[in-house]
Amino acid sequence: MKFDKFEDILAWRKAGELTTQIYSIFRNSKDYGFSDQIRRASVSIMNNIAEGFERQSNKEFSKFLFIAKGSCGEVRSMLYLSLKLSYVTNLQFKNLYAISLEISKMLSGLIKTL
Repeated sequence: MKFDKFEDILAWRKAGELTTQIYSIFRNSKDYGFSDQIRRASVSIMNNIAEGFERQSNKEFSKFLFIAKGSCGEVRSMLYLSLKLSYVTNLQFKNLYAISLEISKMLSGLIKTL
């Protein structure tokens, strides 16, 4: 699998979609610490994919993909908490969780090919 630029990576594009949705949902949250953390975790996914790709080394790229995968886990963990705290609806939770899990699986596939 060969990419010319990180923008070609589907996982990066999906991470952008996830981040946009999280920013939209938590835009008016009064729990600033929580909303800041889930936003930063989602941004971390796409930024680590981009940064790792730009390092132009499979070893470095793989390292950053593992970090991005960890951030996917952090987002999912925070989604559970956001559901328990009624910050999101069941539908929002299921949608965001599914996107995050899909990204995580894509990252695993990328890591394996490297």
